[in-house]
Amino acid sequence: MNSRIVNHLLIADRIIVEFDSLLSNPEWPYEHEIDLASLSSLLHNLHFFNSSLWREEDLARRTKVSDSEIAKNKRKIDRFNQSRNDHIEKIDELILEGFSLSPELRATACRSSETAGSMADRISILSLKIHHMDLQCKRTDVDDQHRSNSIKRSQTLREQRIDLLESLSSLLRGMSAGTHFFKTYKQFKMYNDPALNPVLVAERTGSSP
Repeated sequence: MNSRIVNHLLIADRIIVEFDSLLSNPEWPYEHEIDLASLSSLLHNLHFFNSSLWREEDLARRTKVSDSEIAKNKRKIDRFNQSRNDHIEKIDELILEGFSLSPELRATACRSSETAGSMADRISILSLKIHHMDLQCKRTDVDDQHRSNSIKRSQTLREQRIDLLESLSSLLRGMSAGTHFFKTYKQFKMYNDPALNPVLVAERTGSSP
């Protein structure tokens, strides 16, 4: 058994409790001092970026504010989304640190097309959806049908989140046993890179994109 993977599994099994606890805090979202050697720290900040994205996405859909205000929201969305993707990769790199399979085991092991970091990201987003759907269930300014629909949706989201957590735990258990593995897949987001985005290059050089 790989002891590092077992430790990561113990943290992953508590991920729903941790995410829900953060969402219940009135002061959330707040960023955590980053510790690249701590899976808990990386998960905290991943949830921070997803929670901040959620708020900015809501604000970006306002219709009674100036275009400049919406532009500010859009730029924050870009920044938070880049940080979110960076943290998914950092989570994967941390989990894969020191992990290896012999050629014999790798030949028969099951490769997951989804990484542990991307699963954690989806669990974070589902936790946000559940939190906000539950708020809809408690609204007093809507009719019973609205609340009933929200309750059903919340139940569906919870089922999806449990399924995903089981998939994440299964992957980590398989890695510990040498029967499963995943690879890091780099995002290489080009639109945020001034050297790769052709429009930004054109702005800087005065050429046509």
